[in-house]
Amino acid sequence: MEVILEGINLKKSFGGVVAIKNLSFKLKKGEVLGLMGPNGAGKTTAFNLITGVYKPDTGVIKYMNKDITGLPPYLTCRLGIARTHQIPRPFSNLSVFQNVVVAAMYGAGLHKSEAEKKALEVLEIIGLLSKKDIMAGHLQLAELRSLELARALACKPKVLLADEIAAGLTEAEIPHLLRILKTINSMGVSIILVDHVMKFLVDAVNRVIAIASGEVIAEGEPNEVLRDPKVIESYLGTNIIKGSGGI
Repeated sequence: MEVILEGINLKKSFGGVVAIKNLSFKLKKGEVLGLMGPNGAGKTTAFNLITGVYKPDTGVIKYMNKDITGLPPYLTCRLGIARTHQIPRPFSNLSVFQNVVVAAMYGAGLHKSEAEKKALEVLEIIGLLSKKDIMAGHLQLAELRSLELARALACKPKVLLADEIAAGLTEAEIPHLLRILKTINSMGVSIILVDHVMKFLVDAVNRVIAIASGEVIAEGEPNEVLRDPKVIESYLGTNIIKGSGGI
């Protein structure tokens, strides 16, 4: 299967603290790839390197076989890489519809009339069309998560980086989110998903990469990776594992 996005030997430090040690990954076209690891493992930093928020100290990022290392976020977005954020960042004083129109105009470079058409299309896909005239600041958390996905999808991405989109949601709210993600993937969008809600992650992805201290410790089928001793140790610690015999 064709590789659409690749990171090669990435490293990033902040004032002597190594956030990404030696990270390499490949996202295949049409794939949903899970990126998992404990807090501080480097997952969000990896997203920031891909989208150009940070430039890696060393290493290369390739998108569709082109070197995009260090390109600024607006260019990576225009090329077709969109993302969501752990903390939703809508324009609270704009309506749901206006938020998505802005994303389509500035993320995909569409003219206003095209952006409005795209926004309506995306809101219907995401399930927010009935909320289009509500101010974003009045939305509940699950709706804000959906709006994050709508704004990303309005950028017409080929790759979506989804950062903890299930965080804070109830068990009853997650199936709807999973359906949205699968719909986006069925539209030809390749996805990297970061999440601590493991059932959601396992149900959503084809393959998982586990990282700890900024480097890959396991890779493969989701349930196999979750059973990997290195992965269990990274989450729970060696002493807990020895005392309990595992999860």
